Amino acid sequence: MTKLTFQLEIRPALPADAQAVEAILTDTYLGTWKPQLTAAAAAAFERQGKTRSYVEARLQAFRVACVDGVPAAMVDWENNFVWALHVGRAWQRMGLGGALLAHAEGEIARAGHCEARLETDTFNVQSRSFYRRHGYAEIDFYPDESWDSGFTTVLLSKALPPA
Repeated sequence: MTKLTFQLEIRPALPADAQAVEAILTDTYLGTWKPQLTAAAAAAFERQGKTRSYVEARLQAFRVACVDGVPAAMVDWENNFVWALHVGRAWQRMGLGGALLAHAEGEIARAGHCEARLETDTFNVQSRSFYRRHGYAEIDFYPDESWDSGFTTVLLSKALPPA
């Protein structure tokens, strides 16, 4: 078995990263959410341009994980809530998600918060398993109103040690 080695850097997103971050979000949408959506919901989401709007509005808050200098994953949090953690499909299962999550948790704790919270959807078994492995507990379930899909959102929480 060949061991892959690469240089990983986690840094604030730069304006020049906007296109790469949008591509990461689009890639995970295509591989995770779109297959679960009705054709009408997928068409509406794509027509609304929410991915580009999100990147334009929040890019300055993102942290990116770069592999050999190339953005491969991103995380976005505010206060103690992780809004997004996405790893491009080509880079999954290489530790980038765990590294970004640990980075965000560390910053959340340094800001004085004693827990981190985030959401995923019940259908997203890969995401739920990932967060469970990283110490998150599922604490609530409610309708996901952002996709017009009938999905159920899962709220997860993890206690953080003091920084």
